[in-house]
Amino acid sequence: MNDVAPLIETPDAKAPPGGEASWFTGAGGARLRAAIFTPLTQKGGRARGSIVLSGGRTEPIEKYYEVIGECLDRGFVVLAHDWRGQGLSHRELTDRLKGHARGYKPYLDDYRALLGAYQSQMPKPWIALGHSMGGALTLLAMAQGEDRFAAAILSAPMLGLRMPFPTFFSGALAGLNMIAGRSGNYTLGGGGKPFDATFEGNALTHDPKRFARAVGLVAAEPKLALGAPTWGWIDFALRTTAYLARPDALRHVTVPVVIVSAGDDKLVDAGAQAAAARHLPQGKFISVPGANHEILMETDTMRSPFMRALDSLLGRTAPKPADPPRPTPAPAPAAAPTPAPAAAPAATAQPKAPAAPQAPKPAAKRKPAMKKPAAKKAAAKPAAAKKPAAAKKPAAKKKPAAKKPAAKKAAKPAAAKKPAVAKKPAAKKAPAKKVAAKKAPAKKVAAKKAPAKKVAAKKPAAKKPAAKAAAARKPAIVKKPAAKKSAAKKK
Repeated sequence: MNDVAPLIETPDAKAPPGGEASWFTGAGGARLRAAIFTPLTQKGGRARGSIVLSGGRTEPIEKYYEVIGECLDRGFVVLAHDWRGQGLSHRELTDRLKGHARGYKPYLDDYRALLGAYQSQMPKPWIALGHSMGGALTLLAMAQGEDRFAAAILSAPMLGLRMPFPTFFSGALAGLNMIAGRSGNYTLGGGGKPFDATFEGNALTHDPKRFARAVGLVAAEPKLALGAPTWGWIDFALRTTAYLARPDALRHVTVPVVIVSAGDDKLVDAGAQAAAARHLPQGKFISVPGANHEILMETDTMRSPFMRALDSLLGRTAPKPADPPRPTPAPAPAAAPTPAPAAAPAATAQPKAPAAPQAPKPAAKRKPAMKKPAAKKAAAKPAAAKKPAAAKKPAAKKKPAAKKPAAKKAAKPAAAKKPAVAKKPAAKKAPAKKVAAKKAPAKKVAAKKAPAKKVAAKKPAAKKPAAKAAAARKPAIVKKPAAKKSAAKKK
């Protein structure tokens, strides 16, 4: 098995990095080819597991470079191989183009030899991935005792054939040719040439680029080519599908098995695939509408359901190494310190409390709003907070209280005409009551602007008693208008 084998490449089909092909010995000493690919993990990290990839009839390892690369990107070791009779592996007949088989037992023996030869390089868990004939042989091996796999996903597995004749008639015809010694002959309509390289009307894929890539590989290495099947291959296929159609045959395959079916498959039977999924204890059936037989070589849109199913299966069977190392919760305590710095800014916000005294100014205006029935008088009485000059003139402040409506109207214009308020009282001494009503609000504005601290401190207690005392001294108001002028000028 240590002999190095070639891997064919073309400009459109490059082998993924980290791969190496070699020969191993199969049943009866057959020289078979396989290739193992190792993901380029970072910092010596461990792979998530291993995927054993088995292609369909006519398909060599090289056709699956893209799929191998996608599995490597997901962190899996990938083991791909050529079945006997195709690729660069041993051919059963001297005519290499004849797709021949001698029953399914040699295939199963080769499969066990493959796993045994490479198992030391394949970390667990193992996941089987097979297409068409490769899917049928993978499921057959599991049904007959291969229990090293943790799960399997099969693309359009060959669990029933679409034949030009009814299955019973095809089986009888194959049996007659086997008895007559014509097992190595091409079937009806078969010929000695590779598969048709014409894209239009092909039954394999809707993707011209992937189709051309497969054709280019065969052109680069004609030894990869394979032609039509023989009666021996048809006999093998019918016996395999008949065995897998038995419900009891799949009962012991207890691991998850996902069957992805091509909705427009013209080569294998989707009904047989759905039946097998029902017979499997953990079987799941997914259909891709409109897809041709080779789902993994289909357009991106049609192959994406398969890749989603693969990711789901891998996620349950072999979680990402990044997921189990859930020290991500451990960093969660580290997130607790982040609130601590957030608390520090909150503490810094408290020193801004000096700005709060400025906010109370509107709050001082809200207090009258809180007591609207009596606040009208209180709104006038807060003028008692004029204690810089109000100690001598408390009585003058109740007159606005006597004219509550005027006080309401005067309060607003007074705020707008602050500079003119000082001159208007001198011109209107006679109507002292109205002047006082206008002067009082002007002083209120001054009192609020200059001694902001005293207003906030003495408004609640000093205003109301002073207001009542001032009510008893209404006649004294006439004598003290001049004093108000001097006080206004001093201020």
